[in-house]
Amino acid sequence: MTSDTAALAELLRRSHQVTTFTGAGVSTESGIPDFRSPGGVWTRYDPRDFTFDRYVESAEVRASSWAMRREFFARDPRPNPAHLAIAAIERAGRGHGVITQNIDGLHQLAGSTHVVEIHGTAREVLCIGRTPRYGMPEGCGFTAPHTWALEQVDAGDPGPTCPECGGLVKSATISFGQAMPPDAVEEAERLVTSADLLVTVGSSLQVWPAADLPELAVRSGVPLVIVNDERTPLDAIATLVVRGRAGEVLPEAVGAVT
Repeated sequence: MTSDTAALAELLRRSHQVTTFTGAGVSTESGIPDFRSPGGVWTRYDPRDFTFDRYVESAEVRASSWAMRREFFARDPRPNPAHLAIAAIERAGRGHGVITQNIDGLHQLAGSTHVVEIHGTAREVLCIGRTPRYGMPEGCGFTAPHTWALEQVDAGDPGPTCPECGGLVKSATISFGQAMPPDAVEEAERLVTSADLLVTVGSSLQVWPAADLPELAVRSGVPLVIVNDERTPLDAIATLVVRGRAGEVLPEAVGAVT
């Protein structure tokens, strides 16, 4: 165990309200490429098409969105050792909650029970209404598993609509130009400010407003740990920086205290 990993283990040992904040670097170890790396989503799709407004106005964009979602789940991603280590923090009675930028649902599959998905989830779809504006879904409340929409596409409908009100149906993820869900943001802020340790894992900490959460922790007097294999803009304000892959660092540190 490196000295930095040992220092993380000691911080975990002294903490009982650990909030974990995760980014794409956790899921890449489950075989999900991030959006901008070689082989990532934006090497095959134009990100300019995937705004909320473009989704509403273009049937072609909606069809492409469902194709992208099918490609995402065709990989059948599974939780990796980092997800399992984070769930183990909760089982040990030290977990306060998980905040994630990821949309894959792997934290829940690993066993974490209190997960705030600030960018939504690809595992569900929802009605956003017939003509929502200003990045605000205006649907009737209909939701379904993502498989429901893909089944409609397979049956010949390239743009599934809500069976209850006829509105547009969209993946329950946050698109560019779409408003962040206020309930999720509020709960994420609560988990940060009421923690006794915030551990950020696999996030570049460059995507706002999510990246403001570690700064909020520091302003609130909560110790901040950054686990990442590259430098981040917030390294200088962290109590501890552990350079390495999440799936290697976390199991070792968590295993030492659980």
